[in-house]
Amino acid sequence: MEFSIERAALLKAVAQAQSVVERRNTIPILANVLIEAEGDTVSFRATDLDIEVVDQAPAKVGRAGATTVSAVTFHEIVRKLPDGSLVTIVDDGASGRMSVEAGRSNFSLATLPKEDFPVMASSEYEANFAASAPVLRRLFDKSKFAISTEETRYYLNGVYMHVSDIDGKQVLRCVATDGHRLARIDSELPEGAASMPGVIVPRKTVGELRKLLDDDEAQIAVSVSETKIRFASPGITLTSKVIDGTFPDYTRVIPSGNTRRLEVDASDFAQAVDRVATVSSERSRAVKLALDEDRLVLSVNAPDSGAAEEELGVAYHDEPLEIGFNAKYLLEIASQVDRENAVFLFNSSGDPTLMREGNDETAVYVVMPMRV
Repeated sequence: MEFSIERAALLKAVAQAQSVVERRNTIPILANVLIEAEGDTVSFRATDLDIEVVDQAPAKVGRAGATTVSAVTFHEIVRKLPDGSLVTIVDDGASGRMSVEAGRSNFSLATLPKEDFPVMASSEYEANFAASAPVLRRLFDKSKFAISTEETRYYLNGVYMHVSDIDGKQVLRCVATDGHRLARIDSELPEGAASMPGVIVPRKTVGELRKLLDDDEAQIAVSVSETKIRFASPGITLTSKVIDGTFPDYTRVIPSGNTRRLEVDASDFAQAVDRVATVSSERSRAVKLALDEDRLVLSVNAPDSGAAEEELGVAYHDEPLEIGFNAKYLLEIASQVDRENAVFLFNSSGDPTLMREGNDETAVYVVMPMRV
């Protein structure tokens, strides 16, 4: 195998591949990236047996072939090569070494046979559809903060992507919850998605997927089966197993009878919460919201470190209410708001609170209160 490739294109492809590789591996081949050169493209494939990513880059291929090499070492080398350099990679197969040359630099890396590299079995996908990168980015970016990190409730360790009905109209929906807060984001149902089974996309996959979605012009081909999901952009294909579990009935925890309505400037609110939470003890980080006619007082009282209070002008015309929240949860939810105003809907100090972005019904957040 022999090919020459621009350093920038090589770095982008190898960076995407090596991020999937687990740092601590008991199986040596899983620490490697499979490099395949053919025609005028080179593909870089990496897997941890749950996720597989294949990144293609244009190259001048002198001799077709394939080999595997340590993903982390290879990435480090390419990262440190001079900008704009042309990288020549040669593997003769017999020596068990691959050489990397750029300018006056020359590296020789140990390889493992390509036959040992596990390729994820392809499955029959029940639904295939295309969605634009910004649509998918919004669905996953706005929901992923609520993914649970509690390993025992493994079925909450991802984003539940499924087709749902809202007022007789079908939508593509992403939901995540950890039992303390919940995010439910909707978008228009792409053509061909109606038959897709509901799947739980794992947290690591959501993180890797984000790298495919930076190009606003890109159309992403999505394929879904009961056990796998695949996202393909023109240069990168990400295939992942989905979490084998049943996502709980989240509709039960979304309150529908909350009538006390607070409207507040989202960035002012987030900054005020951040400021008053500075004095709170890290463990509880409880912030009290005291609501009265058109005013909101945020306060924190931490006996061991101090107290803080801040007043905001808001739109609120219901009975006075005092309610407490974990500051971190409030900040994370407030930071999701793209519009100017955040709308909170309360029932009582012990009931879940609903939050929306202005009048936008397609993004709904729920947060559980704390005793303060």
